[in-house]
Amino acid sequence: MTASKPLVLDIDGTLLRTDMLFENVWAGLGTDPIRTIKAGVTLFRKPAHLKEAVYNITDIRVDLLPVNTEVLEFAKAAQADGREVILASASDERLVQALADHHGFDGAIGSKDGHNLKGANKAAALVERYGKGGFDYAGDDSSDTAIWDVADKAIIVGTAGGAAARYPSEKVTTFDAPHKTSEAIRAMRPHQWVKNVLLFLPMIAAHQFGLVSFGLIILGIMAFSAAASCIYIVNDLLDLEADRLHVKKCKRPFAAGTVPIKTGMMICAGLGVFALGLGAFLGIAFFGVVALYMILSLAYSLKLKRMRWIDIFTLASLYTIRVVAGAAASRVDASVFMLIFIFPIFVTLGCVKRLTELTLATNDDRLPGRGYGRPDRPDLLNVGILGMIGALVIFFLYSFSEQARMLYPSQWLLWVALIPIAAWLNRMVRLGWYGKQDYDPIVFALKDKRGIGLLLITLSLMFYSAGLWQKWFGF
Repeated sequence: MTASKPLVLDIDGTLLRTDMLFENVWAGLGTDPIRTIKAGVTLFRKPAHLKEAVYNITDIRVDLLPVNTEVLEFAKAAQADGREVILASASDERLVQALADHHGFDGAIGSKDGHNLKGANKAAALVERYGKGGFDYAGDDSSDTAIWDVADKAIIVGTAGGAAARYPSEKVTTFDAPHKTSEAIRAMRPHQWVKNVLLFLPMIAAHQFGLVSFGLIILGIMAFSAAASCIYIVNDLLDLEADRLHVKKCKRPFAAGTVPIKTGMMICAGLGVFALGLGAFLGIAFFGVVALYMILSLAYSLKLKRMRWIDIFTLASLYTIRVVAGAAASRVDASVFMLIFIFPIFVTLGCVKRLTELTLATNDDRLPGRGYGRPDRPDLLNVGILGMIGALVIFFLYSFSEQARMLYPSQWLLWVALIPIAAWLNRMVRLGWYGKQDYDPIVFALKDKRGIGLLLITLSLMFYSAGLWQKWFGF
C-alpha cells in the first residue's frame, strides 16, 4: 500500500521557499567574497564541488530558512502515519542532513564526493534504495520528472514546467508555489524611490526651473531609482540571515522566501543594465555619478555597513551623491556651499537611522549585521547633534557668500530660515531617539506632515528672499 511507502522530499523550492546553493553563495559573498567568487569561477561547471566549497566557506543556520508550511505539514502528517520521511537534495549532503535533523525527519541524502544528486542521478539513488515505484516523491522542478517517472506518486509544488500533465491524476498531489509577482515588485522597494527627489535640489538652489532641466532630472530619477533597487536587492540577498533575525525585516521577500533568490538575481541584473544605460544616455558625467553610487552602495552592502561610524558617513555620502547626480543630469552647477551644507545634515540623518534601530531593538546585543548596540545610543546622539550644529553654521556662513548675495538679496530672511531648519533637524533627532519614526529617515521625512510643514516654511522664506514670489505672483 502506498500509505506505507516512504515519502521523499526535495528541498529547494519544495520543503523550503528558497534555494540552499544560492543561500550559501550569498552568505559567502557577505563573509568572504573573494573566496566565494573564486569558487564560483573555478567550479562553475562542477556543481557538486561548488556546493561543497561554498558550504565550507559559510555556516548558514538551517533553523532560519523559510519553510513551505503546507509541504511541511504534509510531511509531518506522513510521519504521524508511520511513514519514513527523508530529504533528497542536490545540495551538499551535510547541509541536507542538518536540515533533516532540525525538522526531525528520518534521513537525508545529498551531493557528495563530486556526485551531483539531481535529476537522473537522484532517481537512480532512490531506485537503488527503495526500488522502482517504492516511494513517493515531492519536487518542484522540471528536472524532477526523472524521479516522478520511477516514483509511485508525484507530489508537485508549483507548475514544474507542466509536469502534472504527464501523469494520471490519481498519481498526482499538487501544492501551490508560495511565490507572488507583487512580492517581486516589493523587493525593489519602490517606496524608497521617493528619496531621489534629492536630485531636484541643485535645480531649486540655482533657481533654474525650465522644462528641459525638469525633464532631464526625471530621467535621472528613473536611472537612480533602478540603480537603488538593484543595490537594495543585493543588500537583501547579503543580509538574509540578519533580516530573518529582525522583528520586521524578516518579512522582506527574500528573507521570507516569497520571491526566489534566482528571480531576485535576474531582476537585479536587469535594473543594473537599465540604470547604467540610461545614465550613459544622460551623459558621461551622470553615468560616472551613477556608477560611483552603485560601487559605493555595493561596498556598503558588502563591508562598510558593518563598520562603526564609517557606515554613517557612507550613508551621508550616498545621499549627497544623489544631489551631485541632480546637477549632472540637469547641467546645473552644484554649489560647493550646498554640498558642504547638506553633508552634515545627512550625517545627522544617518545617526537618526541607527538611533531608531537601536531604540526599537529588544535587547542590548549588537544589531545583526551592524556594529552598534544600545549602549552606543548616547554617542550617536552626540554625533547627530554635532552634524545638526555644523549644518546650521555652514548655512549661516553661506548667507555671507558672493553667491548668496546674488541669489538671495534679502539676506536677513536666510537667517530667519535657520529657525525652521533647526526645528526640523531637532525633530528628526528627537523622534529617532525615542524610536518614533521609520527605519529610513528620508522616507519618514517625506511622509511626516509636521516635518514637511517646516521644510515648506524654509523653502518659502528662501524663495521670498530670492524675490521669486514677487516675480511669480507679483508680491
